[in-house]
Amino acid sequence: MVDVIEERRPIALRAPTLRGKWLRGNAILILSGLIAALAVGWALFPSVFASGDPLIGVPAEKFRSPDAQHWFGTDNLGRDLYTRMVHGAGLSLTATLAAVGIALVAGSLLGLVSGAAGGFIDSVVMRVVDVLLSIPALLLSLALVTALGFGTRNVAIAVGVSLIANFARVMRSEVLRVRHAAYVEAAHAAGTRWYTVLLRHVLPNSYQPVLALAAVEFGMAVLSISALSFLGYGAKPPTPEWGSLISEGRNYLATAWWLTTLPGLVIVAVVLAAQRLGRAVGRNE
Repeated sequence: MVDVIEERRPIALRAPTLRGKWLRGNAILILSGLIAALAVGWALFPSVFASGDPLIGVPAEKFRSPDAQHWFGTDNLGRDLYTRMVHGAGLSLTATLAAVGIALVAGSLLGLVSGAAGGFIDSVVMRVVDVLLSIPALLLSLALVTALGFGTRNVAIAVGVSLIANFARVMRSEVLRVRHAAYVEAAHAAGTRWYTVLLRHVLPNSYQPVLALAAVEFGMAVLSISALSFLGYGAKPPTPEWGSLISEGRNYLATAWWLTTLPGLVIVAVVLAAQRLGRAVGRNE
């Protein structure tokens, strides 16, 4: 009896630890989902979350610190910062979604063609991808948006192009893994056309890691677009955009810390939530 009791003790001690880790992990995942849902809600229904006009301020209420009436305080023109953040979510997240969509479609197509064709085509595509990966994404985005011109649309295109290489490499590796599978070989042996094999067998079994990467890169795209907007390449004032809001508040750091701190915390929260959800998708693929 003593031996049986001693053997059961480690199990009893380990169970709460494992349960605690499970609860902590899922709590973070749930919190990430709520943050992402809130950001999407801001983008789709800004008037529901903030009914005020983001462009009109009250001069008598300028530089008010955060309180019950103005959750994020007010800026130098008396405009409610929370309202501007909510209404700016649509522009910032739409540009992010466009950038990730460009990278996802173009990068997946390149990776699919490269992995399926092999040989000379694969070598050429991968060398181009290596060159793109050797350039920091933000630097490449900055160079592209300088060539394309200012504006949110051009910023989205520039960021999307800078992310293509990541998607191309992941898709190529998945295609190389799948194309020698037994069901793919059987489809070839049955006389199925090569493009039918790609679309019906290779692509459906290769896209899940790419979608997980898209969720992770969504957060990085938010950072890149906000950075370019901060530098003045995004929408023209007074249109609210997350990066430009931080840029407008940097001149008042000593007297109005909330103008940069609170928008920055929102961006960080959205980025971390997107990356956490991306890792969860990647583990469950």
